[in-house]
Amino acid sequence: MGHHAEVIIVGGGVIGGSVAYHLAKRGRRVKLLERERVGAGASGAAAGMLGAQSEMHEAGPLYELARRSRAMFPQLDAELRELTGIDIGLVQRGLLKIARTPDEAEEIRRMIDFQVRSGEAAQWLGAGEACELEPELAGSIEGAMWIPGDGHVSAPELTAAYAHAAVTLGAELYESSVVHELRIEGGRVTGVVTDEGVIGCEQLVVAGGVSGNRLCAQAGLRLDMYPVKGECFSVITRRPLVSRTIFANGCYAVPKRGGRLVIGATVAPRDYGLTVSAGGLRRLLDSACSLLPAIADAQWEKSWAGHRPQTPDGLPYMGESASCRGLFVAAGHYRNGILLSAAAGELMAEQMCGEPVSFEAWNAFAPDRRCDAQTASAGALASIGGVHGDA
Repeated sequence: MGHHAEVIIVGGGVIGGSVAYHLAKRGRRVKLLERERVGAGASGAAAGMLGAQSEMHEAGPLYELARRSRAMFPQLDAELRELTGIDIGLVQRGLLKIARTPDEAEEIRRMIDFQVRSGEAAQWLGAGEACELEPELAGSIEGAMWIPGDGHVSAPELTAAYAHAAVTLGAELYESSVVHELRIEGGRVTGVVTDEGVIGCEQLVVAGGVSGNRLCAQAGLRLDMYPVKGECFSVITRRPLVSRTIFANGCYAVPKRGGRLVIGATVAPRDYGLTVSAGGLRRLLDSACSLLPAIADAQWEKSWAGHRPQTPDGLPYMGESASCRGLFVAAGHYRNGILLSAAAGELMAEQMCGEPVSFEAWNAFAPDRRCDAQTASAGALASIGGVHGDA
């Protein structure tokens, strides 16, 4: 494996892979260490939505970061395909956020007003108009918010593409590599202890989701990331039921290639298990069939669960620790790891390379910030949604 690197990244999910890719583009010597295999955690379980607007009610750093990152995906798609040959499955056909009740319709109309004022495209559609766009939708809905800018990717392919692109540019990838502890000298991180021995470094990035709590604590950095378990299932249909992502209170449906439809997701905070419950699937199936009745006739494919890494204030941890020099964190992206990965990797690389960070509110994500539910920042997402990112 070698005994030294400029940068060690712990965690081969979508965020760790993106940081590795953006650092490798800048010529940094990177070792990417993954305890299982690339994308084995939440990144591989994600539905892959690029939902920068679907849950945003207020302005704030997360909303701005989400919009910036979503805009990067067309160029990122081309770059990754050229470097790796991997098709990340980018689809930009928009999203329909469904209102089932008059109260939900009123709330969605307020979201539309805010987002239009912020310069984004969003439009209210009545039930008939929504069903014209997606004829399989149940006609009993109140209406929908049409978001033409949102889309989705294949999360496993995106995660793999980041890692392989980094390797193509000179990074080293080690799977089945467990980091047991940090080496810290004089208030600076100097390396890690693995099964293969000690590896020295100048900079270390903890991008391993909830498991990063333990490593950061060794450096005196107390994070409070916790898992939010989400269950999903997928079905196969003879013909595509929808061409756009359908998002509603209680479930979403994301169309994939080959007539595959991904349905998610339940929400179970601080549930460390990965079993799929019959009750959770029943709730999802009932909710999905009430929106798209034809799902009842679809062929069952599979079900799975993943852990989204959440923080008390709903914002990810990104940047250098104030308590330990050279220690960086890129974790806690909850359901938004896939969406935020593009911008997160770029901004982390800027800071780590000593460049001015090109995001005005970067300090809002500082790992050492006071972080609790009472200080939740505007723009933190609501509790319904899918398994995203390090999730």
